[in-house]
Amino acid sequence: MSQPLFTPVTVGSLKLPHRIVMAPMTRNRAGPEQVPTPLMAEYYAQRASAALIITEATQASLHSYGYPNTPGIHTDAQVEGWRRVTDAVHARGGRMFLQVWHVGRISHPVMLPGGAQPVAPSAIAAKGTLYTTQGPREFVTPRELALEELPGLVQYFAEAARRAKEAGFDGVEVHGANGYLLDQFLRDGSNHRTDAYGGTVEKRARLLLEATEAVIGVLGADRVGVRLSPTNPFNSMSDSDPAATFGYAAGALDKLGLAYLHVMEPAPGLDMPPGTTRVLPLLRERFRGPLMVNGGFTPESANAIITAGMADLVSFGAPFLANPDLPERFQKGASLNPADPSTFYGGDARGYTDYPALAA
Repeated sequence: MSQPLFTPVTVGSLKLPHRIVMAPMTRNRAGPEQVPTPLMAEYYAQRASAALIITEATQASLHSYGYPNTPGIHTDAQVEGWRRVTDAVHARGGRMFLQVWHVGRISHPVMLPGGAQPVAPSAIAAKGTLYTTQGPREFVTPRELALEELPGLVQYFAEAARRAKEAGFDGVEVHGANGYLLDQFLRDGSNHRTDAYGGTVEKRARLLLEATEAVIGVLGADRVGVRLSPTNPFNSMSDSDPAATFGYAAGALDKLGLAYLHVMEPAPGLDMPPGTTRVLPLLRERFRGPLMVNGGFTPESANAIITAGMADLVSFGAPFLANPDLPERFQKGASLNPADPSTFYGGDARGYTDYPALAA
């Protein structure tokens, strides 16, 4: 069987040996003060055979936290911790982008300095509960960001990029997906503003584009990617016209010359969220650079979507979590270690660095 997954590809400034990417996955194992630990360095280094590792989502500022024990990139200690991680990955020949986020309304006062209210484009609460340092809490109604605050948010992303460069990362992925702040601005289910950042799709996309441009200003476009999730309802997200919203965003991002666009959408053959249709074909048309997809792919469906010209790379989440040598297993058609969901979030080495490699 032809395996285009194992053909080289150029992504921005990087020449990748194959097309199997490690997707960003929150693991909640950062240490005190949200500093990356030596255990995290071991975890990522074990997976250095990925064409590219995209880290777990990492806070751009002290005010952008939503989950316990997630790492940051806004202090010197955090930079030093991440430097240990990038050194370990590079020592094994790997390449690594830092995914940067601001969670926006997906937080709680117990997670923020001084018990501050979470922020969002509009004062609309997500539904459900959030696991915090004080246990499960109901989402609260966020504070609507004032217009004059938005340049400061953009600067958070620029500063995160500067620190990522200092920490030795090969690039940065801007997290514009999964119902976090940039996604909240982009989709009209969560953005009811009537000012320069709300209303039309051009205005709703403005913060995403400004944050991305700020990161490009630090690193250069060839070291910057963006992640989008056009139809993902996670975190109470919705949009009245995903094709129009994300088609515009993809076209605008294309003009920036990004290293790649990373799109979350269920693999062909898997069910879409109720009431939604596939947006990937439109994004493939609007974004002419390298396109990465994520969404329950197998080696067979990944090879097929690359062969069809609908994607250039495929990122894998849980399979990489449980199989540090995933590319080798795919290439040999070997069986996979099953993932243990009870160890996904928080804890120690169990279910983190103790999954066996094929050679073992």
